[in-house]
Amino acid sequence: MLFGFEWDLSSPLAFALSILPMLGTGMLVTIQAAVLGFALALVLGLVWAVLKSAPLRVIAWPAAVVTEFLRDTPLLVQLFFLYYVLPEYGIVLPAFMTGALALGLQYSAYTAEVYRAGLQAVPRGQHEAALALNLPPTRKFTHIVIPQAVPRIVPAMGNYLVSIMKDVPVLSVVTVLEMLNVARIIGDRTFDYLIPLSMVGAIYLIMTLVASAGVRALDTYLPKEGIPLK
Repeated sequence: MLFGFEWDLSSPLAFALSILPMLGTGMLVTIQAAVLGFALALVLGLVWAVLKSAPLRVIAWPAAVVTEFLRDTPLLVQLFFLYYVLPEYGIVLPAFMTGALALGLQYSAYTAEVYRAGLQAVPRGQHEAALALNLPPTRKFTHIVIPQAVPRIVPAMGNYLVSIMKDVPVLSVVTVLEMLNVARIIGDRTFDYLIPLSMVGAIYLIMTLVASAGVRALDTYLPKEGIPLK
């Protein structure tokens, strides 16, 4: 029994059906961690991109160093640092939040480059027009630059959404009961790894296909000339 569920070992099909609710519980944790980590990566990535594009080197260089460090060090090292080192300084986070934070920090370095490419792809004439209209920098950024940059970066962001979803199993090393960890525990207790691991692979395939289809639909829906703002 695991999570209040019982499994049936009478046949492979019965076993698969009996562990499906347990894997579903792990799937929800996987989706939650991926969505939270990706949301954090989207926000932090935009912050890093803006800071790296700052005209002052005292602002741009530290942001570039931080993103380079996050991008060039393994996710597992960052996860261990957050989970084992931060408590020594009085910062204790639940395993799930620590994992989502590690995913967000790691992928924020990648989304920062995507944002920067999208921001640089906005025609220079748009910036000049905003200057001619005497628009404040904040309004220019939120109403002219960002609406035109977002449609250009959707496909790349979609790739990182799929990647972050596939990296969630790393969180099992800090006891997060995501889907692969649940399958491993089931295998340890029943000595049958083939069925739970195969089911996890199939579920991951379905989730990534759905996520990719959603990204393609969003890319098709968004106007390439920019998002109209009212």
